[in-house]
Amino acid sequence: MHKFKYLLAGFCFLSFSVVFAQENDKKEREQGHTNTNKFRQMYEEFATPNMYRTGSGAPGPAYYQQQADYKMDIELNDDTQKLTGHETITYTNNSPDKLEFLWVQLDQNVRAKDSKSPLRDGGGVPPAEETASFASKYYKAPFDGGFNIQEVKDTKGKNLPYTINQTMMRVELDKPLAPGDKFSFNIKWWYNVNNHLVDRARSGYEEFPDGNKNYVIAQFFPRMAVYNDVEGWQNHQFWGSGEFALPFGNYEVNITIPSDHILDGTGVLQNPKEVLTDDMYDRYEKAKKSYNKPVFIVTEAEARENEKGHSTDKKTWTLKAENVRDFAFTTSRKYIWEQQAVKMTNGKTVMAVSIYSKEGNPLWEEYSTKAVVQTLKTYSKHTFAYPYPKAISVHAKNQGMEYPMICWNYGRPEEDGTYSDRVKFGMISVIIHEVGHNYFPMIVNSDERQWGWMDEGINTFCQYLTEQQFAINYPEAVGPDGKYPSRRGEPSKIVDYMKGDQDFIAPIMSNPENVFQLGANAYGKPATALNILRETVMGPELFDYAFQTYAQRWMFKHPTPEDFFRTMEDASAVDLDWYWRGWFYTTDYVDIGVQNVKKYYVSSTPNARVREILEQRGMAESELPDLVYLVAEDSDDYKNEVSKKSEQENFKSVNEYLMDNFSPAERSNMEAPKYFYEVTFNKPGGIPMPLIVEYTYKDGSTNTITYPVEIWRKNDKEVKKVIATDKEITSIVVDPKAETADIDTENNSWPKQTGDSDFDKFKKKVQD
Repeated sequence: MHKFKYLLAGFCFLSFSVVFAQENDKKEREQGHTNTNKFRQMYEEFATPNMYRTGSGAPGPAYYQQQADYKMDIELNDDTQKLTGHETITYTNNSPDKLEFLWVQLDQNVRAKDSKSPLRDGGGVPPAEETASFASKYYKAPFDGGFNIQEVKDTKGKNLPYTINQTMMRVELDKPLAPGDKFSFNIKWWYNVNNHLVDRARSGYEEFPDGNKNYVIAQFFPRMAVYNDVEGWQNHQFWGSGEFALPFGNYEVNITIPSDHILDGTGVLQNPKEVLTDDMYDRYEKAKKSYNKPVFIVTEAEARENEKGHSTDKKTWTLKAENVRDFAFTTSRKYIWEQQAVKMTNGKTVMAVSIYSKEGNPLWEEYSTKAVVQTLKTYSKHTFAYPYPKAISVHAKNQGMEYPMICWNYGRPEEDGTYSDRVKFGMISVIIHEVGHNYFPMIVNSDERQWGWMDEGINTFCQYLTEQQFAINYPEAVGPDGKYPSRRGEPSKIVDYMKGDQDFIAPIMSNPENVFQLGANAYGKPATALNILRETVMGPELFDYAFQTYAQRWMFKHPTPEDFFRTMEDASAVDLDWYWRGWFYTTDYVDIGVQNVKKYYVSSTPNARVREILEQRGMAESELPDLVYLVAEDSDDYKNEVSKKSEQENFKSVNEYLMDNFSPAERSNMEAPKYFYEVTFNKPGGIPMPLIVEYTYKDGSTNTITYPVEIWRKNDKEVKKVIATDKEITSIVVDPKAETADIDTENNSWPKQTGDSDFDKFKKKVQD
């Protein structure tokens, strides 16, 4: 601030302290109240730091996590769509607690005949529904897709008692599992694989007119639940929306399929020479050094030939994976298979893999692997170098789902091979999103069953960053404007949701099963909140450092929301409690506007209010020190006194002070404001945000000032700012670039706009 502005502030303070401090008439005392300030610290909401999780947001010295290792033998019957399996689970108790029993997840039971999941929601007759879905609900017997548990035994063959409660199975132990001990046991099971286009699910098969099927198989084996310091066993039932909480472990999986099928999945293929032809094996090895373009392990011509057959012979593919939280695979005789090598920042090579049937071309051949490569590079830049050996994008109609190293993605051209921009960008975006899930939650392993936003929202934010970089690296894909049409992330995209019916909006900090609009709540709003936090509140440099700190602190661990919130503050020195509370713990919205603007002039003559106070106190004007008086343009004082005097006369006190206290050289460097404005900003919305204001002057110049969010800390409804300038202000606009997701921009301008202003045009451009 220039010296003259300090001078003016000093005069204002002096006049308040000498005169107005005496104007404190007694009034009836009001009742006290609790601390409702939007800027209060979040000690009430956050858990108390402890030896497991520190106040800084980092894992504590006593932090632990359990380990579950699996050895499995799986067989998929392509004729009956039946999957059978036998697994040996070795569970390591790294906790300080004795465990009396173990909880195992049976997620396929959500599709069992007696599942309660279809009965949980109410609702009337919809105006329309897909034919297949409608027929499945009302004309067909319920599909029986639940687990059939055939045996649960210890490694000596002794039966272990177990109890199945919907999607959870409790396994009884002969004696408690002590801290540091391991326990191995076997489970044998089978289930019917569902058609995921009819019985909508995260896994299953798609059947084609010729009888061939593409399988995307996940949640196919009984999986250990998480046991941790936060809530003990995470055995919340799987109802369908809340996804998965899983411990890390090592996997060795043998999968038997028809010999003419192609398969890939989580982990590294152990027997490529046994399951691949010589040509395929040569290409498989060549791809490991192909950094500029994909190598086709199976070409489209070969895939077209393969799908004509129907082998009754079998092959067993063996995959091993280390330190993963889950396992999934895909298989079909229809598959085209391509791979490209990607060099990571840590010097390691990762394989970017695309698997798709001919129905995906030409779209998939053009863009799938590009999207995988871009995702690995951008996410690694903002988090950590991708630690797994590969990332696989699988084409599955109407699917979008993620697992370690592999994901299912939609996006299918018309039968003649044509496709719209909507289909193209939808496919690229879902690939980026699902491959990105390798980072959140496959590595930064949050509890999806409890906090859907921690993986979906954080991942959608990273997806937005990747999409924008994709447009830079592949300009031919996005068109002449050079902008990627991201569905989520930009502030304007969340406005309609945040200004919607409050009866159907839940805080981000809600269990996914209790949310009305899961896409907006768990994906869009947190992604937008993080984007605003990065671009407007913290700035990219501080945000990126803190975000990377969080990712690296919690990679291969189980973070909670508080660990994320605390780390972002710990690594940035930015107090964000107000932000977490407003955006994540409430359904408040942003609405900030310009309520009033008054023009003032400086005078050396006491104004009416001062004269009134002097009269009330029995004081004479001569008793006042030298003061500066600001007189409103629309007041009688201005009309009767100020407007009739010269500028020199009005500035008499200021000029005398300057002459007495500053040298000519110092005065020559000072500003000489001619106009003083009192601008009142109001905040009808509940979320405080930085106050971004663009001032436009009569000469056409502009000046944008960002007042820190703390401007609202003492008055949550309105604040006033005095603007001293040598140029006349002609307009004021709040949030001129639509950075804050303000839900009502009609109050953002002064004077109030009657037609489309430049701001309105900018807002429409952003929304388009």
